[in-house]
Amino acid sequence: MHFSPPLKPARLIARYKRFLADVVTPEGEQLTIHCANTGAMTGCATPGDRVWYSTSGSLTRKYPHSWELTETQAGEWICVNTLRANQLVAEALEQNRIAELTGYAHRQAEVRYGSEKSRIDFLLRAEGRRNCYIEVKSVTLLHEGKGYFPDAVTIRGQKHLRELATVAAEGHRAVLLFAVLHSGIEDVSPARHIDAAYAEQLAQAQREGVEVFAYQADLSAAGIVLKTPVNVTL
Repeated sequence: MHFSPPLKPARLIARYKRFLADVVTPEGEQLTIHCANTGAMTGCATPGDRVWYSTSGSLTRKYPHSWELTETQAGEWICVNTLRANQLVAEALEQNRIAELTGYAHRQAEVRYGSEKSRIDFLLRAEGRRNCYIEVKSVTLLHEGKGYFPDAVTIRGQKHLRELATVAAEGHRAVLLFAVLHSGIEDVSPARHIDAAYAEQLAQAQREGVEVFAYQADLSAAGIVLKTPVNVTL
């Protein structure tokens, strides 16, 4: 994924009201930009960090600028726009960069499924193979060199695990794919200290046949590529 037009840099003043952040450009202009991230963003939004933002050409948007990346004062890169995770996975699937998920001829996004009326991020199909249901989660929480998901209690995430376990029980492939969007993360674990119920449910889902993978992205202001497998420790 390449950013076109190129992203622009600014310094973070503060994130607030969940979806907004104030930044100051190198020229000294203060802007309010949109933040497409509903999570806690722990460690991703420290005042003084450099942020990189895109600009929409739409004339109807109240906030035309969108926060895409954080470049921390420690030199780490983080993609804070959670909408990018599925786009990166779609690109990786198209280019056969996820070894465990190659060989499928058809891909659909946002397909309704399950008794709890969920939407699966991707459904892969191929003649003579089991259908493959993929749920994507972005990982940006870093603590002591380790990545964690979630960064806040996620009732929705718990529902997705139940749905995946049901799919696996029906004989299909069910995959939870962590898209690691933080350059400092080399290993992913469930955040038991934040959502113990999710961690327990994830371990149970794996026992019931849900496959769990994690791939890390190369991040820069020029673009993002999801390509490197990393270890998942449950």
